[in-house]
Order: sequence, then C-alpha cells, then structure tokens
Amino acid sequence: MNIILLGAPGAGKGTQAQFLVESLGMVQLSTGDMLREAKDSGTEMGKLVADVMSRGDLVTDEIVIGLIKEKLDGEQGAGFIFDGFPRTLAQADALGALLKECNRDLDRVIEIQVDDTALIKRIVGRSTCGGCGQVYHDETKPWPLNGQCSICGSTDVKRRADDNEESLKQRLMEYYKKTSPLLGYYFAKGNLISINGLLSMDCLLYTSDAADDTPCVDLGGRRI
Repeated sequence: MNIILLGAPGAGKGTQAQFLVESLGMVQLSTGDMLREAKDSGTEMGKLVADVMSRGDLVTDEIVIGLIKEKLDGEQGAGFIFDGFPRTLAQADALGALLKECNRDLDRVIEIQVDDTALIKRIVGRSTCGGCGQVYHDETKPWPLNGQCSICGSTDVKRRADDNEESLKQRLMEYYKKTSPLLGYYFAKGNLISINGLLSMDCLLYTSDAADDTPCVDLGGRRI
C-alpha cells in the first residue's frame, strides 16, 4: 500500500506516518529527512544536494524525484508513505510518472482536515526533543517535569523559530495557494479520502475481511 498524506502544517501528518511505520512496517519518505540524509551520504546525488543547500538555493523537483527513486528502488516493506511531497500539481505529475516507471501504484491520498484555529493552537505550543525527535506540546503533552525526554532521556528541548502565529499564517497561505489544489487533482483520480484530524491520534491496525487477510488501517474512523 502506497499513500500520500496531505494536510496543512500541524495537521498531524508526521504523527500518523509514524503510527503506520510502527504498525505496518511501511517506509516513510519525508522530503526533509531524505535531503538531510542525502547531504551526508557522500553519494553523487548527495554531493549534488549538499552543493545546492550550501549555496542556499532551493532543491529542485528533479533532485527530490531522484531521491525518491533511489528509495523506491532500494527499500522493501509494506509500502511507502509520501510525507511533504508532492506539494504542487507539477510535483504530483512528476510523482505519478515516477511511480508508473517503477511499476508501483498509488493506493490512497489521505487528507487530514484540521481547522486553522486548532492548527495555530497546536503549532505555537509545540516542542521537540533534540535527541530523538519526540514531539511534545505545552498543553496536551508537556515536556517532562524532570527535564528529560520520556523516550531517550535527553535534556535538549527545541522549538522551531517559525512555530509562532504570524509565521504559521504565512505557511498556511502557501499551503492554500500551492498544495490545496492537489485535493481536487486526486479527487478526480479517485484516490482521495478525507479524515477528521481532530479525532484521536490513534491509528488502529486490524485485519480486513479479505481472503488473504491483508492488513488495513483505520485512520480517524476511515478504513484504508
């Protein structure tokens, strides 16, 4: 099963992707993670990424598609989760062409819906462990009172400089202008389902009624 997670910043794409990785053994393809990994890899593609990033230039769609192709060719698992890509219609076309080239199908595009007020509340209270990346929130999951991450014990707590209301409004505007058109694009292709991102964070794994007992996932009450 290969899926795309769509949603505004703070909608919960990363959280749901992690549930799917842990429950089904899927491979998460996060654009940011792939770029950081490539930059330090020493491969030809990695050297290209490092050069572009060192100049402060934006990484082109062609480079990102090349990194994704390396993952599709090399990784094996229960499927891929595309998180943070595509962001534009041109990227969606490029990803579709790549999947066809690699003889892979796109099974679902899942939109995680969260209203703007809730998104702002989520983002401005967010912090991250610098050791393991565990996400915390001032209200719903505060940083432990002992000052140590509950997962790895690190005392390094980080907040993104742009995790504030004004910056988020700008990021939301970019999302609505460039990424939200993908909803219509994938609806027309019959791939899109939408879920309520304000429901429980739990992503429940269960067995389908299929003859081969293919695992399915219930995301926010929607079976995929």
